[in-house]
Amino acid sequence: MDINEPNALLPTPLGCLEVLSNISNSSLIRFSLILPTYNEGMNIQKVIAVLTELLDGILPEAYELIVVDDDSPDQTWKLAQALLPDYPQLQVMRRVAEKGLSTAVIRGWQVARGEILGVIDADLQHPPEVLLSLWQQMQRGADLAVASRNADGGGVSEWSLIRRFLSRGAQMLGLLILPEVISRLSDPMSGYFMIRRSAIANRRLSPVGYKILIEAVARGRFPWISEVGYVFQERRAGESKVTWKQYVEYIQHLLRLRLFLSARFIQFCLVGFSGVFVDMGFLYLLSDPTTLHLPLTRSKIIAAELAIINNFLWNDFWTFGDISRRQPGKRQRLKRLIKFNLICLAGLTINVVILNLLFNVLGLNRYLANLIAIALVTVWNFWFNLKLSWRVTDVGN
Repeated sequence: MDINEPNALLPTPLGCLEVLSNISNSSLIRFSLILPTYNEGMNIQKVIAVLTELLDGILPEAYELIVVDDDSPDQTWKLAQALLPDYPQLQVMRRVAEKGLSTAVIRGWQVARGEILGVIDADLQHPPEVLLSLWQQMQRGADLAVASRNADGGGVSEWSLIRRFLSRGAQMLGLLILPEVISRLSDPMSGYFMIRRSAIANRRLSPVGYKILIEAVARGRFPWISEVGYVFQERRAGESKVTWKQYVEYIQHLLRLRLFLSARFIQFCLVGFSGVFVDMGFLYLLSDPTTLHLPLTRSKIIAAELAIINNFLWNDFWTFGDISRRQPGKRQRLKRLIKFNLICLAGLTINVVILNLLFNVLGLNRYLANLIAIALVTVWNFWFNLKLSWRVTDVGN
């Protein structure tokens, strides 16, 4: 079937799970909402009708609904396709080779044209009217607006005690394994949210199971996260897809993200370790009484700057190489170097203060004092360089 035909299915993107930023202004629209489906034939017509009426009121002709169906046995995709003549803003994708809610959402985002992307369940357990509140938060400037069962006004309708326990237990486990991500969300397992395209554009995603929100927050850029309370509704038709397998996949996902976040820090530390040799070597050549015997502070500043240049080159090539390669060129690299240098020079100021305190006040050996100072500043350098130095490759730069 030709993609230009009115009732044509969307082609399924192939390759890596990465949302691109290069949407032409002529095709860009305000909002794209993804509905991942599997055996939702009993709900699909009603949810499309309700969402269309709702979004026509706030975004007439400026939104799209994209159903991404995992080749449902009940032919949800075919039932949705039959609705295309009546809903010009609707598109349908039928996935055959892949399965899973998280990847379905990302494949939908990959073909979406919206500057703001969203996801909602197609079973009406996510109250559609909450979209209005989420949209208001995005209009205020939020990078991510999450419908939360645990925020003010939120809750679950008729969950059993066991299901409530498992949900809270999963969240507590997440806090133990991935605190820097889970602590930012009152409902990290929510599947109902809006996200700014620029916050995740050009980031390689690798989700496991159902919890796409955790994946997005771990790998994206979200200075402003807003939450809106909602009450999770009981399913009116169809069958629930929550099984023990989803909890196992959730744990696997947390562990994978833990390794992902830790691996970059380990690389950063290894590069920093090479910088220690540069720093210590030049500090010896410049300050030792048997060599040039320059003042300690002056020697430290020179040695540290040479170490900073060494570290930048290795980090740009290796630690953050996946980011750097997206925007090659001398001008972009110079921007990264300037940001890296400024952050590290701020760390150097802290380093020099600690070094002089340990050496001049406490009387420690100059090299031991220098090693202690370097160790204390390493976390500072990693965090701010991760958030700022390589942001030169973000969307719009």
